[in-house]
Amino acid sequence: QVQLVESGGGLVQAGGSLRLSCATSGIVFSDSTMGWYRQAPGKQRELVAAISSGGASTKYTDSVKGRFTISRDNAKNAVYLQMTSLKPEDTAVYYCAAGRRAYYSNNYAYWGQGTQVTVSS
Repeated sequence: QVQLVESGGGLVQAGGSLRLSCATSGIVFSDSTMGWYRQAPGKQRELVAAISSGGASTKYTDSVKGRFTISRDNAKNAVYLQMTSLKPEDTAVYYCAAGRRAYYSNNYAYWGQGTQVTVSS
């Protein structure tokens, strides 16, 4: 049974930081591209960041470049999203996603349940 479980969301003031974690089981983590998506109310879900299976390659949406960092620990089957200099527009539900060969296709097969991030002004 595949499970992706996000944690670390919460309420933070603008300019603050949060670190999201995603613990996985039931997937071949070391073969999986991992992504963080977010969806704000009334908006489409967007890819925030992704990291290749070995961790050598990362990509970010323009609005978070220089503020967010994605990382992974293949020994712990976990992926992280360090978020700094948070802005109210970062408020959204953040989802962890996993997929083999998904780095370029954005074709993620598995999803977590999401964790709420709220940034107050």
